[in-house]
Amino acid sequence: MNRRHFLSLMGATPALAAAGFGASGASAQGLLATANLAETAWPVWEAWKTAYLQSDGRVVDRLQRQASHSEGQGYGALLATEFGDHDAFRRITGWAEANLSVRGDGLLAWRYLPGETTPVPDLNNASDGDLFYAWAHVRAAQRFNERRYLTRALQSAQSLAQLCIVANPAQTGETIFLPGAHGFVHDDRVVFNPSYIMPLAMREVAVATGVAELALAAQHAEAILLRLAQAELVPDWVQAGARGMAPALGFSTNAGYEAMRIPLYLVWSGLNRHPAVMQMVRVYDRTVQPGVPVPTIIEPASGAVLEASNDPGYRALAALVSCAGSASQVGSDMPAFDPAQPYYPATLQMFAMIAANQVTPECVPI
Repeated sequence: MNRRHFLSLMGATPALAAAGFGASGASAQGLLATANLAETAWPVWEAWKTAYLQSDGRVVDRLQRQASHSEGQGYGALLATEFGDHDAFRRITGWAEANLSVRGDGLLAWRYLPGETTPVPDLNNASDGDLFYAWAHVRAAQRFNERRYLTRALQSAQSLAQLCIVANPAQTGETIFLPGAHGFVHDDRVVFNPSYIMPLAMREVAVATGVAELALAAQHAEAILLRLAQAELVPDWVQAGARGMAPALGFSTNAGYEAMRIPLYLVWSGLNRHPAVMQMVRVYDRTVQPGVPVPTIIEPASGAVLEASNDPGYRALAALVSCAGSASQVGSDMPAFDPAQPYYPATLQMFAMIAANQVTPECVPI
């Protein structure tokens, strides 16, 4: 995708209105979607909706048993807000409220399996889905001038603070953002997923709702990621105990499909030179070439590529991260959007495009 094509799809100049929630700097810039995004990039958004969004508002992950997840509903609601599509936002959140808001608190059940006798067999939540769901409501309140959306964001934020933020047993005075309300706190360790951490989202939700615990958790998370990335890639899952942090027992110890979101979220949060970004930049710099599949699962210490993919969403992610982590690069090699790819890389590509347009304009493709 060249620069002219990218700009015609994604909009060239972020025109920001007043944030209204007391944010400033990079956070304020990210709070509003690009003013002309709905006009210039509408075909891309329509392609995403056609491929992954049902008319009732259910976001479908066809590779995962046609399932829907709180993650997908949160991602979709945020995309709808960024593209100024109030109808899609209402449908996506309406479906989530009707089918996943079944726990009795402000959190969503993490998965819906269509055609099953019990389509929501597990009432546990996924905190990244809840975070993006809250973030979508915060931005929608501003985008669509609907302050009532902040009420739902507050419910999510309060429940996340109460159920998904705990003390870090490896570092006095720090907290950890849990992947879910249940099953991750043990007598001798706390298990967490570093890719569930999205600092910009946590801070914007904290400012808009007054739930300061999320902003503090974001600050602690950035420090945790810094320590984890000092010597190697950050893995998918980590455990924290009295002796420190290590790859989590019984979980993926690789830097795979989950951990690839870490540098994306850090770049989107304006942390382009964070060590967790730079570790991935070094991998991409030596492995990403035209016509060669992009790494998707990597052994953290050696950097050995265990799995790779030709899906353009992963190439777009690599293009953004490599450009953002460079001290001098202007323009990225982000490919054109392809709705034939699965939901997950397609959605990461949408996020990479938005992040480039809103936060790292130097990484808009040439």
